[in-house]
Amino acid sequence: MDNERVFYLLDDAISLLSPAQLNQLIAPYANPEQFATHGPPPQSLLAEVLAFQRASLAGEYYQEIPNAARNRAENSRGTLSWIADFRRLFDGCVAESRTTNRRDIYRVFEILFALLDRLDDGTAEEILFADESGSWMVGIEWNAVLPAWFRVLAVTAEPTEYARRVEAIVNQYCQGHEAEMLTLARSLETSVQQNPASEG
Repeated sequence: MDNERVFYLLDDAISLLSPAQLNQLIAPYANPEQFATHGPPPQSLLAEVLAFQRASLAGEYYQEIPNAARNRAENSRGTLSWIADFRRLFDGCVAESRTTNRRDIYRVFEILFALLDRLDDGTAEEILFADESGSWMVGIEWNAVLPAWFRVLAVTAEPTEYARRVEAIVNQYCQGHEAEMLTLARSLETSVQQNPASEG
């Protein structure tokens, strides 16, 4: 595997470890206390995403690659960190889509979709450094993300808006699988309409 894949693999692995296991992993290489958090308890997902949005737009992840390394087609550490944090937050949306206030989760999804739009429309210069940027860089598992988003959208949007938004997102991110995703979206909308108490 190249360095980028190893980075993402380790980032995913860290999220599966308990604090004690994480300390054991880090100890041979660095003092675990350097990475300990002693501040307030974790924020809500919405607060985390708003902070991520502010940091992204403020250029806090932006890091250029030295000229000598550009021919290796590697992303900078800042770009890798942005992608890893984005994936973690999107995974959080999926995990909390059935338990957290649907309007808050809908807002979280929309903030993250707006950041992806910047990658695709060429307005992400302040977010990350890349010769060619696009949402494809993030490597999102849309089969896992979109069903959760469909459920959240179905209880927060009117039917006409639901259909419009679903079609736009599916056409943008699921090329080659549009029919399958649109069928799933319609079935989930019907399920939510028939059992609003279970979803609201």
